[in-house]
Amino acid sequence: MKNKATLLVGFAALLVGVLLLYSATYTVRFNEFAIRTRIDGDSMVVREAGLHFKLPFVFASVVKFDKRLQLVESPLKTVQTKDGQQLLVQAYLLWKVGDGDDKALAFFTSYGGSLDQASSQLKSALDGAISEVGGFRFDQLVGPESRLADAEARILAGVQGSGKVGIESVRVGISQVVLPPKTTISVLSRMAEVQNTIAKLEEARGSSEAAAITSQATSQADLIRHFAEQWAARIEARGNEEAAASYEEMKQHADLAVFLSWLDAMKSGLRGSTTFVTDTTKAPFHLLNIDAQTGPTGIPLPPAGLAPQGEQVVKGAQ
Repeated sequence: MKNKATLLVGFAALLVGVLLLYSATYTVRFNEFAIRTRIDGDSMVVREAGLHFKLPFVFASVVKFDKRLQLVESPLKTVQTKDGQQLLVQAYLLWKVGDGDDKALAFFTSYGGSLDQASSQLKSALDGAISEVGGFRFDQLVGPESRLADAEARILAGVQGSGKVGIESVRVGISQVVLPPKTTISVLSRMAEVQNTIAKLEEARGSSEAAAITSQATSQADLIRHFAEQWAARIEARGNEEAAASYEEMKQHADLAVFLSWLDAMKSGLRGSTTFVTDTTKAPFHLLNIDAQTGPTGIPLPPAGLAPQGEQVVKGAQ
């Protein structure tokens, strides 16, 4: 019986010791810091990760905080832009407990050691600061020349100016910019009108350029045609002069002219490798007859004489 009593007493003592040790210690993770407060109200910040003791352990309390970035999102809020457009804007805020023991203690005092309470107040401040977007036009928030970064900077300045103690606002971002249905229809209608105006201007410009090109082409064509007509007239006049000179010369040597005509007819009739059967008594094929009589100039003559042969030569050539 004494052994059992001794074991029970020992076990109870061990259990009490473990509970006392558990109550007298606390652990700080690498991503946390702790604020230890004694019964007299004196508080201190503990940032070193690991196991720590509460001294005096019965009269001290410990509250731990996450020192990583926290996220707060606002609901969609209607904002009127500088040019009168209605937008639905949603933003987010990244924040953390301020660096430094003074800021950590101020945060603990202001928000009772609750990150959720601080997030709730920051959410309200962020919702109020979204109105800063109203200082921009619609085309400054959407499009290739967007000034969205400037709008986010203004919202961040508004949150920082809300007087939240012990909080460091790190970054503000606009996550959504939505057009209400009525605004969407209005914007699309205005964009359609702008596009139609641009299309009409481009069409008018194209028509003007086409008319200018047509006029220039017509002018150049008339100039080329006029030049060609003048050149053709010169060639025709020169040809007529040469033809008249040739005709006068042929009149003086009619027999030679007839002979040359016969030769041309022969060349035309005997061109190529075609077998040709004809009457060598007819001009101009009488030139092939070695027995043909010759005239005073030594030119072979058809049996019918020289004078009628011009007509016969033409018929033979045909």
